[in-house]
Amino acid sequence: MISPDLIIDKCDFLCVHEDAVQEVLSSMPADEKLYDLAELFKVFGDSTRIKILYALFERELCVCDISNLLGLSQTAVSHQLRILKANKLVKSRRSGKIVFYALDDDHVYKIIDCGMEHINE
Repeated sequence: MISPDLIIDKCDFLCVHEDAVQEVLSSMPADEKLYDLAELFKVFGDSTRIKILYALFERELCVCDISNLLGLSQTAVSHQLRILKANKLVKSRRSGKIVFYALDDDHVYKIIDCGMEHINE
C-alpha cells in the first residue's frame, strides 16, 4: 500500500495556464546553465566531500589536518580536494611547504549553512 504522503496531487483535467508557463519560460536559464548547476550539486552528493567542506566551514586546514580529522588517507583527501577546487568550492594558499585549504567564498558558506538549516527543520 502506498503511503498517503507519497501520493502526488495532479490536476483532474488538462488546463494549461499559458501565462504562468510563459512567465517561467522567460526567466528559465539556458540548458547549459542548468546542466552546470546540476553538476555543482552532484559534487555535494558525496559524504566525504561534505565532511571536508564542513570541516573547512569551521576553519582553514591542511591536507594532514583533514586526513587526521576524518580518518582518511592523505591521498583520499587530496583527491577530494582536487574535485572541490575544480568546482570552485575550495581555495588553497601555500605557506612554506604546507598548503592550506579554505572554502572559496561566502557563497559556499551560505550553501552549507542553508543546507544544514534545511535538514534541521
